[in-house]
Amino acid sequence: MTNKKEPVLSGELNVQLRHLQLSDYPELREIMELAYKGIDEPYWERMDIKRLLKIFPEGQLCVEVDGKMVAAALAIIVDYKKFGDNHTYKQIVGNDSFSTHDDAGNVLYGIDVFVHPDYRGLRLGRRLYDSRKELCENLNLKSIVAGGRIPNYEKYAKEMTPRQYIEAVKNREINDPILNFQIGNDFHVKKILKNYLPGDSKSKDYATLLEWNNIYYAETEKLINAPRTYVRIGLVQWQMRPFKDLESLVEQMEYFIDAFGDYQSDFILFPELFNAPLMAEFNHLGEPEAIRGLAKYTHALREKFTEFAISYNVNIITGSMPEIENEKLYNVSYLCRRDGSWDSYKKIHITPSEQNSWGMTGGDKVKVFDTDAGKIGITICYDSEFPEISRLYAEQGMQILFVPFLTDTQNGYNRVRYCAQARAIENECYVAIAGCVGNLPKVNNMDIQYAQSAIFTPSDFAFPTNAIKAEATPNTEMTVIGDLDLELLKELHEFGSVRNLKDRRLDLYNIKLKK
Repeated sequence: MTNKKEPVLSGELNVQLRHLQLSDYPELREIMELAYKGIDEPYWERMDIKRLLKIFPEGQLCVEVDGKMVAAALAIIVDYKKFGDNHTYKQIVGNDSFSTHDDAGNVLYGIDVFVHPDYRGLRLGRRLYDSRKELCENLNLKSIVAGGRIPNYEKYAKEMTPRQYIEAVKNREINDPILNFQIGNDFHVKKILKNYLPGDSKSKDYATLLEWNNIYYAETEKLINAPRTYVRIGLVQWQMRPFKDLESLVEQMEYFIDAFGDYQSDFILFPELFNAPLMAEFNHLGEPEAIRGLAKYTHALREKFTEFAISYNVNIITGSMPEIENEKLYNVSYLCRRDGSWDSYKKIHITPSEQNSWGMTGGDKVKVFDTDAGKIGITICYDSEFPEISRLYAEQGMQILFVPFLTDTQNGYNRVRYCAQARAIENECYVAIAGCVGNLPKVNNMDIQYAQSAIFTPSDFAFPTNAIKAEATPNTEMTVIGDLDLELLKELHEFGSVRNLKDRRLDLYNIKLKK
């Protein structure tokens, strides 16, 4: 046969992707014979393709170049739990009957891909794989699974196991045309199969079980209380001012919550120690006693926040407040959900002034909180400057990190701001920070505040070029509202320009929680 590569790759070409038709069979047979030379398996007969097109025409794809069909991909839908990871090719295709196809199944199973050897420089296989992924997403299937040959293994079978061979291919130490292609198309190896495709002498009867996960898969369609795609968050940049009593402070709290409720916000974030004006009552005491005096209001405030979360239908991160537990003083933030439940987070990293002036103790629990609008994490001010906590959150699926803070100087604020931005980039999540502004001249250790509340994003094409969704005017009481697209995070994790979570060298290092 003459070599057609030069004319195929030169000049203008008309490339079309379409569904396979039975009239394509003669060209399909030619491609199969060329692509699968050396495998002791019969080719698909015309009656097989006819049956396949009858039961699942949407899954049979082909590419034609200048009117000639030169590449094809065949697939069925299976209920994967009926097969599991230990199966053979014959079992999947029902001994060529395709009786295993199940319209109600959850996995698109790729049963064949072949490209005419003279047209392989056009990356037609990638085009077919991208279309398969699109089909998988449109049909709301969980994943694409396929068995893959490892045809170069015969050259290395005497010196390495199949597992060692696959690792060498992954590390680009060995070239395997099929496995390299699969990995390059975001598939991962689930398992090594023996006797998956008998007669594949080049692969020594081994195969890789490969999978691509559909990040948009929704297990069941819910008409109400469905997982949120867009989430609206509101930040309170709180003005420190004297309040004559608890009721006055609660009235100001409700003012902001009411405003965010009118905008149908999903979350509201208050700053760290926003209730500090109530410390004026304890000015006659020393600093350790004054902060413990402030703590007597904490449970009452938590109850009011819980009440407001329900009545205004919004999840509230309550900033932070001092709390005494077993005689120890903690800096605590509460998550008050709109369903009436609540959780708490104790500030882990205590600043020198908190420890020396107030005798505060650090918390020891690191966990992500589930809400009806996504998974969230909370770190309080100084905590944001320690990347390990946020990374542990990211490993638990955090989508939004909330950081209530209180800083008195601009350099203190910048530490929180720039570390928060770093957390958004390295953990591929959104980060919201909210602080207090103004001054409290008659409250010891709470003299001045500096803040510019903001919502930070990852830094990639789908997000703002400066990685800032919204920010407040510095040192002015105001609110900040932003809409966050959680689906963009899923796409970033899988297809970002860089993938900070995926590309970690976990073979070299990890972060482990000791408690």
